[in-house]
Amino acid sequence: MKTLGMIGGTSWHSTVEYYRLINQIAAKKIGEHANPPMIIHSINIELMREQNKEKINATYLETSLKLQEAGALAIVICANTPHMVYDYVQPKIDIPILHIADATGKEAQKLGLKTLGLLGNRPTMTGDFIPKVLNANYHIETIIPQADDIPQAHHYVSAELTQGIFSDAAKEFFLEQIRLLEAKGAEGIILGCTELPLLIKQAEVELPILATTDLHAQMAVDFIFQE
Repeated sequence: MKTLGMIGGTSWHSTVEYYRLINQIAAKKIGEHANPPMIIHSINIELMREQNKEKINATYLETSLKLQEAGALAIVICANTPHMVYDYVQPKIDIPILHIADATGKEAQKLGLKTLGLLGNRPTMTGDFIPKVLNANYHIETIIPQADDIPQAHHYVSAELTQGIFSDAAKEFFLEQIRLLEAKGAEGIILGCTELPLLIKQAEVELPILATTDLHAQMAVDFIFQE
């Protein structure tokens, strides 16, 4: 098994979910008597809340280099938004960062989906680090909620979900956003916040849901067992 480096902490709830999923998926291959080698570095979520891009880039580069030096053969960033650092960090390290958008794009291709709605916090929905990869590598278009709804989505993610609060109001809001995205042409929905799959389940939605956490964890396990 290959050693995986994990950068967590944004939030710790999502990091726990990643660790649980990777071990559970791996156990299907090797049984419950063993588990894959992983090195976890958990950063302070306040780094992301400061929204200082240079500081964020520098911290993720420093952390990635530490994981590489410690023996990690690939890195998984245990959240969607910090993938904003990918273009800065990846050229400066010698091991691959397993990109969450690649995990999502491969699944969308399997399902034959060409247009995806994207839900998450403000940086994830308005940034290009997921849509760019989906379009360039998989020819998939991404649509997001109306501008007026983005602040409310960001509030629910940053003030509730990343702090372990899963309210009925948040659920109703995101279910409504899914309906609106479907009306705009979405064939599937990316739950682009690691905590969103804990709030919204496939049984509650008619469109296919692409839970980035689950898909990214599977990608990590595939790497761990790659020959």
